[in-house]
Amino acid sequence: MILLDDTKDGILPSQSIQKLIDNNIIYSNEKITSDLIQPASLDLRLGFKGWRVPASFLPGKKFNVEEKLKAFAMHEFSLSEGMVLECGCVYIVKLLEGLKLPKNISGLANPKSSTGRLDVFTRLIVDNSQEFETIDQGYSGPLYIEISPRTFSILVRTGTRLNQLRFGIGNYSISDHRMKELQIKFGLVRDDDKTVLSDKVENGLPLSVDLKGFDGLVGFKAKKHSMLIDCDKPKSYKADFFWEKITSRDLIINDNNFTRSLVLSPDAFYILASKEFVSVPSHLAAEMRPYDTRVGEFRAHYAGFFDPGFGLSELKADKTKAVLEIRSHDVPFLIEDGQTICRLIFEPMAKTPKELYGEKDGKNNYQSQGLKLSKHFI
Repeated sequence: MILLDDTKDGILPSQSIQKLIDNNIIYSNEKITSDLIQPASLDLRLGFKGWRVPASFLPGKKFNVEEKLKAFAMHEFSLSEGMVLECGCVYIVKLLEGLKLPKNISGLANPKSSTGRLDVFTRLIVDNSQEFETIDQGYSGPLYIEISPRTFSILVRTGTRLNQLRFGIGNYSISDHRMKELQIKFGLVRDDDKTVLSDKVENGLPLSVDLKGFDGLVGFKAKKHSMLIDCDKPKSYKADFFWEKITSRDLIINDNNFTRSLVLSPDAFYILASKEFVSVPSHLAAEMRPYDTRVGEFRAHYAGFFDPGFGLSELKADKTKAVLEIRSHDVPFLIEDGQTICRLIFEPMAKTPKELYGEKDGKNNYQSQGLKLSKHFI
């Protein structure tokens, strides 16, 4: 069991992640540079080879990923010179990083924010696993990522960062009662700087959709059959080539009860914003629950992790909203302004990170965001 300077239960901060790297608990044949380490997570990098597979899969308790790929993969390819991943296809790529976790540390993965906003579906897979995205305490072995572009075909290469991994010690869940206390004290989710308490705080705080927008702009709908996007080229693509603007003229407006509604087309991809502002204090991290059938037949938010410091007023970012990545399933679905879309789950940090999200100007792309596309678009 590794000692982390009397670290208590919770999500490990950047300085503890660095210690895991220094002790070869997180390892790679390629140097793990400091820019991969976020306040409460580690960016993972695509490795040298990948496989085209006919369907998503999990290895299960008795098999490792490599054994499954030998029996299941359609084609093996190299990423050294770059590789186009086609929209609608499923791929598995071995990551550069591997783990030798002690028995008191577990892992949980998410797509990076930019990955989710490109509608690229990713999930972490490890050997002998029966769940995506989770790594049991004491796991030792390689890491793999499942990649399935849903709207845009993408270009990736060795070193491309599509997902991130956070590490936890012990029990880091927060009770509903404690969540109410934190909401009152810190205003974690609020409307126009006024604390908003849900009448039902259950497994997190609810976030709702904003259909009022700003200057008439409400959101974006992805255009299918667009050009290729290089995941390693930020600020390189004109948004109008890839996105249709959703304006107030596209809404169903009922003047009698002051409601605004939007019909989500089946299997279309939307970028919308939360009605509320979000803050994540230095001693907390947060994750957005991606899908809940109780609030509708759609998936909200592929990339659901917020580092400590996100939207923090002390960093002059108290007007930061959550961006909602939404895909309707099977049938058209009508959403209304102010409708609950997802829930925000907060987790305690084991220690405060040495550097918070957005503390260095220009380092973080989504601090103080409103309605914002991925960093690739201008």
